[in-house]
Amino acid sequence: MGIAALYRRPNTSKPAPGHKIYSYLLRDIEVTKPNQAWATDLTYIPMEKGFVYLVAVVDWHTRKVLSWKLSITMEADFCIEVLLEALARYGKPEIFNSDQGSQFTSQDFIKVLKREGIKISMDGKGAWRDNVFVERLWRTIKYEEVYRKAYASIREARASLANYITFYNQTRPHSSLDGQTPDQAYFNHQPRPIQQAA
Repeated sequence: MGIAALYRRPNTSKPAPGHKIYSYLLRDIEVTKPNQAWATDLTYIPMEKGFVYLVAVVDWHTRKVLSWKLSITMEADFCIEVLLEALARYGKPEIFNSDQGSQFTSQDFIKVLKREGIKISMDGKGAWRDNVFVERLWRTIKYEEVYRKAYASIREARASLANYITFYNQTRPHSSLDGQTPDQAYFNHQPRPIQQAA
């Protein structure tokens, strides 16, 4: 019926004037293996008082959350940190997809992708389906974890989300992965990561 609640919420995908926008590269490509394509996005996490921002890098084929971070601002720095962490742990993808948000079109973010020789892909304006796997991740995290709690602090939010994302990667089976977890789907296709998380 198209019924939805009307309330203000943070807009996390504001483009910046003058930033280059890249074409969407995943429309006619079948992603069949880990590290063929990664995707990233930014969302807000409501707390008991206020909210924080969550960014993650996800492997498109296996849905594995490769890295993530919380921040109280939407600056590009914490998005770059998450990208660098994923690259250090898991190598690099052939294609990296994001929306047109200013964090992901910033010169510093793009510079990392170009330095690594990664093809840059961006969703069409307003085309959330172009990054559907990260959008599904946000929905899962919010309905299975965030909306059931009211985090009293950033520390509590970070610890609780860390536990959930570990569960998501290691324990939660996915029907789209034939019942495998993201970790099983990812590691069954290639060697262990370059560097284990501390």
